[in-house]
Amino acid sequence: MNFQHTEDRRMLADSLNRFIAEQYAFDARDKIARSEEGYSREMWQRFCELGIIGAFFDEAAGGFGGDGFDVSVVFEALGRGLVVEPFLDALIVGRALAHAGNAKQRGIIAKLIDGATIASFAHDEPGSHYERARVSTRAARLGDGWVLNGAKGVVQLGEHADVLLVSARTSGGEQDEAGISLFVVPRDAKGVTLRGYRKIDGGRAAEVSLDGVKLEADALVGTEGGGYAVLTHAIGYGLVALASEAVGAMDVAKEHTLEYLRTRKQFGVPIGTFQALQHRMADVLLEIEQARSAAINAAAAVGESGVARERALSAAKYSIGRIGARVAEESIQMHGGIGMTWELPLAHYAKRLVMIDHQLGDEDHHLARYIKLGRASLA
Repeated sequence: MNFQHTEDRRMLADSLNRFIAEQYAFDARDKIARSEEGYSREMWQRFCELGIIGAFFDEAAGGFGGDGFDVSVVFEALGRGLVVEPFLDALIVGRALAHAGNAKQRGIIAKLIDGATIASFAHDEPGSHYERARVSTRAARLGDGWVLNGAKGVVQLGEHADVLLVSARTSGGEQDEAGISLFVVPRDAKGVTLRGYRKIDGGRAAEVSLDGVKLEADALVGTEGGGYAVLTHAIGYGLVALASEAVGAMDVAKEHTLEYLRTRKQFGVPIGTFQALQHRMADVLLEIEQARSAAINAAAAVGESGVARERALSAAKYSIGRIGARVAEESIQMHGGIGMTWELPLAHYAKRLVMIDHQLGDEDHHLARYIKLGRASLA
């Protein structure tokens, strides 16, 4: 299999990396991440003008990409810049709507691409422990429409979203895959309450309460009770995005650490000449290349279906979680005390790497999922 990026992807990556380096340097990013909004609407619009979100979708959905590697090149660049704007949710929500949405819902994709709309993915719930099928939020028929009741947690930039993609159970038990449905919910719908808070790695998220939220019939995405398959499709692309973002962040952490080892002196010589630190740094470099391979494997598999796809995605997320934590720890330790200071960009990359592990399932969850899928395939 040829893993070389096409010329179009290389051009996209070059343009995005250049824009981030010139317009989204660390000081600017830090100011945005610590702002009351947790992101910059102006910067979001400028990113969208580059056509970044169009890379997430194929031509039928109004984009110009849609392949796993299109997603990968974008998020690797975003990871290098620690970008806090809501690209991940635009990807997941957009892929769900492209996969199963009606004509009205698919129209949202065009608004995502041009930056006119911000969407948030509202699936995780308190106590769900990353289990994709554990949905307690309920949706019941009300005339020709629906009424939703429940709660969602850690909804990225939920306060600023124009629409929420909400999972709710229309039938079955709390952990059944069958019976989960998806709904497009306007953020300002009556009965939607949001409590926003700042995240430790920058930006904001929100807890969402749904109290008797009434929706029209066309708010349902796909078929009633068929939402789990749509979630699996869309979250798969989210896992590719997170794996690629982590690789980008690891590369920057590596570069900063190498530069520090070359310039920091002790006993009159650069500390990078010490054999113990050389060995540790060599181990880190090997681990990062393993993470890169796992991300490439996930990007290659995400367009497929079945157990092989899901195992590749879980393997990548497990690898990223484990390696990301090690890169963060080793980079900080080799910097010494200065590695923990807020003013040093490295500390922010370390935080982001740790938090990536907790999005869409941590390493323990995906290791268990990988093993379970393997056993199921042998049964």
